Amino acid sequence: MTGPEAAAALARIAEALERLAPPPQRAPDFDAADAFVWHVAPDRLAPVAAVNRVDIALLLGIDRARDILLANTRQFAQGLPANNALLWGARGMGKSSLVKAVHAAVRAEGLALKLVEVQREDLPAIGRLLTLLRAARHHRFVLFCDDLSFSHDDQHYKSLKAVLDGGVEGRPENVVFYATSNRRHLMPRDMIENERGSAINPSEATEEKVSLSDRFGLWLGFHACDQEAYLAMIRGYCDAFGIGIDDATLRAEAIEWQMTRGARSGRVAWQYVTDLAGRRGVRL
Repeated sequence: MTGPEAAAALARIAEALERLAPPPQRAPDFDAADAFVWHVAPDRLAPVAAVNRVDIALLLGIDRARDILLANTRQFAQGLPANNALLWGARGMGKSSLVKAVHAAVRAEGLALKLVEVQREDLPAIGRLLTLLRAARHHRFVLFCDDLSFSHDDQHYKSLKAVLDGGVEGRPENVVFYATSNRRHLMPRDMIENERGSAINPSEATEEKVSLSDRFGLWLGFHACDQEAYLAMIRGYCDAFGIGIDDATLRAEAIEWQMTRGARSGRVAWQYVTDLAGRRGVRL
């Protein structure tokens, strides 16, 4: 092998080693934004200039979950003890919207708080993220994972324990973890039943995975709304954005919209309001 060939081979080896063990990342400028998104390959925290969210006052029908999560988040922002939270239940009922709205509400009270979103597929890199956040001790972070769940052969749940339990170091004092999921136990029911049925000790076979949800101090359940709550959501949006429509027309159109979707939820309500605003020439 000639000199240039050897140099090129060494360069390729060095690049491969860097990909396997990326160098420590310098902390970003956390004063640049109130929210960030965690990316890997390479590791980086990307600032979010404007968070996609709705005002907490417009989230109707979830009063109990709203009050509990708001109080927990306020405690955390004040430097007081607070729990990790799992928001689980029906699709489209405002789980992720509530997390983002609570973050905005706490900041509106004058409390400093950062929101960091991490994707489920990036959980294996969560340890490196925690190292960055732990070093930024004068900031407090809500670490947020939306639509969290695990399939039959998914091992990402082991990485999540770094956030919930923290290992030897413990979870950073300036980090709390919020997750949303359609599943209460974060794994399919048939997965639980299959492992119990084929195990020598059925109770131990699923204990590690099922107990993952038990590591959340707060469980907040979201359930499908009834028709009156659905209509109240739409009326609240219409009043907030100045969309003029009488009650009879709203009721007829909203019920027809719901029937064409085969579902009734906060998300469906917002989709109808979006369509209505477009037809009425109102900007949201």
